[in-house]
Amino acid sequence: MSLDGAVDRREDTSAGNGLAAPILAPAPVLAPAPLSALRAPVPLSALRAPYGDRRLRLNPNKVHKPDTYEDVQSEFDPSIYSSLERHLPPSMLEAPRDAKLEFMREILARYLPEGDRARPLHKELYNMHPLSFFVPSFIGAIRENTEEGFRKIISEPSPGVYSFSMLQPSFCELLLSEVQNFEKWVAAAKFKTMRPNTMNKYGAVLDDFGFEAMLNKLMEEFICPMSRVFFSEVGGSTLDSHHGFVVEYGKDKDVKLDFHVDDSEVTLNVCLGKQFSGGELFFRGVRCDQHVNSETQPEEILEYSHVPGQAILHRGRHRHGARPTTSGYRINLLLWCRSSVFREMKKYQQDFSSWCGECQREKRIRQRQSLDATKSAFLRTTGSMS
Repeated sequence: MSLDGAVDRREDTSAGNGLAAPILAPAPVLAPAPLSALRAPVPLSALRAPYGDRRLRLNPNKVHKPDTYEDVQSEFDPSIYSSLERHLPPSMLEAPRDAKLEFMREILARYLPEGDRARPLHKELYNMHPLSFFVPSFIGAIRENTEEGFRKIISEPSPGVYSFSMLQPSFCELLLSEVQNFEKWVAAAKFKTMRPNTMNKYGAVLDDFGFEAMLNKLMEEFICPMSRVFFSEVGGSTLDSHHGFVVEYGKDKDVKLDFHVDDSEVTLNVCLGKQFSGGELFFRGVRCDQHVNSETQPEEILEYSHVPGQAILHRGRHRHGARPTTSGYRINLLLWCRSSVFREMKKYQQDFSSWCGECQREKRIRQRQSLDATKSAFLRTTGSMS
C-alpha cells in the first residue's frame, strides 16, 4: 500500500526559508526564539562594557539555567524574563542578575509600544493548577500512576496511539482567549512572530509569551508518567525538554497538514476547539529514518477525529497528517516532548526493531527465512539418511 505522499519532518521553525526539511536529508534540530521581533542587536549604554556583543541568540542556550525573576515587580510575567535570558549573548549569561534584568527590560521597552504591551489576560493560566486545567479522570490516573490506572481512562484505536479526555472546557476557552489576546497585540504592534514549526504557518509558540514554566510542569508531572509506561523504548522515561505551541486551521489559516513525522520523541496533541468540520488526523505507522518513506501496512492505517478537550498521545516518529478542515476553525495545543539521552544513544544504534514497524517486519521476514532454511536443511539431511 502506498503512502499519502513523501514524509516531511515537522521541526521547530528557524530564521531561514521556513520550509519543511525532508526527513531523509540531515537537518539540525532547531529551537524557537522567544520573541522573534526582538532579534535585532540592542545596545544598552549602561552595560556596554564589559559585555561586548549586544546581539540576542537566535537559538536558546538549553544548558544554561536562568535566574528566577518571581520577585520582580513588572508588567510582564516573570517567566518571560527566564525564557528570554536563554537568548542573551554568551558574554552576558554569567552577568549579575540585575545587569541581565536591566538589559532585558531595555529590550522590551525598546520594542514594545508604550501603553500597548502584551499583558496576560488570564494570569492563572501561567502556573499549573491541575484541578482547574484537567478533568477528574485524568488527575486520578496520574495520581495512581500505574499502567492499569492509565488504561482505565484511555483508548488505543491503533497500536501506540492513545486517546483520553484531558482538558476542562473552561481551560480550553481561557487558553483560546489568551492566544487571541496575544495575536491581537502582535497585530497591533506589527510584529512578525515565529511560526510554530516549519510546516504550520498559523499559530503561536506558547513558550514565547510566558508559558514555558507551566508547559514544563505539564511534561514532567503529567506526560512523563504516561510516557514511561507506553513509550520507554523511544526515551519516554528520560524526557527533558519540550516545544509547546498552538496551531490554527480554517478559512484564511492553514487548511491541512501534509504527511510528516514530528521533531519529538513523544507528542501530545489536544484539540481546544472551536466549531469545525473535517481536520481528521491520519496515522500510517512508526518508522525510523531509514524506513520513513516505506509502504504502509493495512493494520497501520488509522483515521482519528478531533474532539475539544480530548488528547491524543503518540510517538513523534509515528507518521501522520491532517485532513482539510472543511468549515469553521480548529485550534490545537501541541507539546513536543524530547529526550536528549535517547537522541544521543540513537546515534550509536543500528537496530530499531523495538519501535520501527518496518524494522519489525523485516526482522520477522529474516526469522521466517532462517526457519525455512533450517527446515530445508533438516529435510535434506533426513532424506539422505533414509
